[in-house]
Amino acid sequence: MSWQSYVDDNMVGTGKITEGAIIGLDGSVWAISSGLSLPEAGTLVSAFADAAGVRAQGLTLAGRRHVVFKSDERSVYGKAGKDGVVAVKTNQCVLVGFYKDPTQPGEATKIIEGLGDYLISVGY
Repeated sequence: MSWQSYVDDNMVGTGKITEGAIIGLDGSVWAISSGLSLPEAGTLVSAFADAAGVRAQGLTLAGRRHVVFKSDERSVYGKAGKDGVVAVKTNQCVLVGFYKDPTQPGEATKIIEGLGDYLISVGY
C-alpha cells in the first residue's frame, strides 16, 4: 500500500477525517490530501519535543490557528472553532488528520491513533 493510500483510504475514506497528511520526521511530506497545503510541517514535527510550549502558544496548521488541548511526545490534539486536528508521531513519521463539525474529537482521535498504532506495530 502506498503512503497516499493511507491518507485517501484510511483517513479521509472513513468519512470522519476531511483532510490528512503523512509527514516524515525530517518535515518532508510523504502523502497529502489533494488541495491541502502544510507549509508548517516542520513546525508540527518539532511540536512533539515541546509539549508545554505548543499547549501555551497553540499551533498553526494549513493556515488555521489551533488551540492545543493535548500535547505530548506521541500526540497533539487541537481545535479551531468547531473543527480540529489530530497528529500522532510514530517511529518514522507524523500522521495528521483534520476534521470538521459534526465529527467529534474522539471520533477523529480513534482513526488517527489507531493508524498510528498500526504503523508502529509494523516498524514505522
